[in-house]
Amino acid sequence: MQGIKAPDPGIEQQFCDLVSTYQTQLLRLCYLHLQDKGLAEDAVQETFIKAYKALPNYRGESSVKTWLMRIAINSCRDAQRTGWWKHISRRVSLDMLPELSGDLSEDALTVNLEIARLPGKLREVILLYYYSNMQITEIAEALELAPSSVSGRLRRAKEKLRIALKGVYFDE
Repeated sequence: MQGIKAPDPGIEQQFCDLVSTYQTQLLRLCYLHLQDKGLAEDAVQETFIKAYKALPNYRGESSVKTWLMRIAINSCRDAQRTGWWKHISRRVSLDMLPELSGDLSEDALTVNLEIARLPGKLREVILLYYYSNMQITEIAEALELAPSSVSGRLRRAKEKLRIALKGVYFDE
């Protein structure tokens, strides 16, 4: 009979470092993707569970950040596929957005709200590009898209935001 194997302390420390480094970024990404705090917290928790299980097999073909963002996006998509998704209110107000370190201006909150209103495919690239500081090639890898598709989505998202934020940031 085989005994239960104790977890590798190195992996435990690696995992703790991942959680402390990326939990806030992942929560913001998931919240803006799902527009529901409870679902976002569940998606982040699911992301870390999947990452913990896969950490010993992580091959390093992409950055850890790209790998975690990909898992988080898939967790958000999984949440959207459930029957529960059809029955929740996805209206977002400024006071519902998760807190960041420091105070945000009203303009910054307005930008966050408009990003939350973007269609999912456009919102993903904006969140990864601006909030997670990922390069187009990293986003393409995380979303399993061609870099040209990511660039196109980013351009369309910026245009939609430019129209929505006219008068806040753009006086055109």
